[in-house]
Amino acid sequence: MDETERYDKGMARRRKVLGNAWVDKANAGKTPFNSEFQDFITRYAWGEVWTRPHFDERTRRVLVIGTMLALDKWAEFRMHVRAALVEGGFTPDDIKEIIMQQAIYCGVPAANHAFKEAGDVIAEIGKA
Repeated sequence: MDETERYDKGMARRRKVLGNAWVDKANAGKTPFNSEFQDFITRYAWGEVWTRPHFDERTRRVLVIGTMLALDKWAEFRMHVRAALVEGGFTPDDIKEIIMQQAIYCGVPAANHAFKEAGDVIAEIGKA
């Protein structure tokens, strides 16, 4: 696969996972400073890793949400929770179960904060 094909596949997957509005917002925020990074993540995170055949999209979403919780990356956590609920067919109960699982492996304080962050997202999108 050449770089153009990787980018195109990555952009298609990125739009499918995060939604057009989110990706359009990210693209509108490109600057000379960050545009190479945006292209890089589109090609490699989305075009190379998210398109691999082994795990289905739902499994990848669970992994990313759990990892963002574990790493205290709350902006990315919120983005992927929102995308899972809006674009991925997840329910608030699905998000709750991911957080409960992570509470054992990442700790109660991380899970407590994740419930707050996810709860805010759920309320924002009207799925409460």
